[in-house]
Amino acid sequence: MNFGGLLGIVAVLAFGVGILGVAFAFTLASQGRSARGGVLLALFGFAGGVVLFIVSSGILIVQPARAAVIVNVLTGELEDPARAPGTSIIIPGLQEYIIYPTDQREYTMSGISSEGRLQGNDAVEALTNDGQEVKLDITVLYRIARQDVNQIHLNWQNRYESDFIRPTVRAETRDVVSKFEAETIYGEGREEMGQAIFNAVGEKMQNEGLTLTSLLVRQIDFTDAFANSIEEKQIEDQKLQRARTEAERVQTEASGRADAAEQEARGRANARLIEAQAEAEALRVISDQIAANPNLIQYLYVANLSDNVSFALLPADAPFIFSVDDFAKLGDDFEAPEASIELTDRGN
Repeated sequence: MNFGGLLGIVAVLAFGVGILGVAFAFTLASQGRSARGGVLLALFGFAGGVVLFIVSSGILIVQPARAAVIVNVLTGELEDPARAPGTSIIIPGLQEYIIYPTDQREYTMSGISSEGRLQGNDAVEALTNDGQEVKLDITVLYRIARQDVNQIHLNWQNRYESDFIRPTVRAETRDVVSKFEAETIYGEGREEMGQAIFNAVGEKMQNEGLTLTSLLVRQIDFTDAFANSIEEKQIEDQKLQRARTEAERVQTEASGRADAAEQEARGRANARLIEAQAEAEALRVISDQIAANPNLIQYLYVANLSDNVSFALLPADAPFIFSVDDFAKLGDDFEAPEASIELTDRGN
């Protein structure tokens, strides 16, 4: 219990003592005795009660997160600044006080009656840039700074929520929503729209001494027709995306096959080139050997004859494959074949 309340109780008790004094005085007087003691008791009780009541009325106790606006009842002027939390003295009968909250407050406008400040559907209705109707559930979080309490009292008294915050939020929300297309709000533009509403409402509230700390767009409801059209569009977009993905897959596979075929062709070409180079190198070596040993061809011819060949018939007009003298010279460098060969001139 606070000190002022305690003094109030004591004042009531003092008035009770005064009443008892009056009763005691009447009792003494009825008995023919002096009523002086009762009168003094009554005077003491009533005087103490009045003094204590005045003192208790002059003690102002402001609770935490509150501020007291002090009004001079004679001039109507406000004490500046407003009283901070704590205990202070006011002049009873000359000064009055009004308590305002300075902690964070919330004001909700919702289509669900159990959530909003007002009963029933209190959602903000607005039209988008393309003529679509939307309904928004909005919660405003705000506070009043102690240095601004006097301004609030002069402008709105305790009507600042119903007469200022609610109509301001609704008006600024409608104005902002009218600048957006419904599909934009339905998608990624919702955050941008919420920030625009916050900026517009915050500026108006600041001009009136209120500080907007947060504005929450809790729910956006579209018409059934628009919601169905958006859903159908999303389904078509998903189908298109799947088709694009499938086309990219087919294209990737075709490109892979083409690259593989190209690599295979390049491999075959490289292999053929290497083979041709090898053949050319072999021919070069053979050519060098033939140039160095002119009789090599004749020798290889004889060496590759079958083992059971003993003689060969040649036409009379055919040139000898090799001369006997040259063949004899090859004996020093090559091993003669085991088979004997007889040369017969059919013309002779």
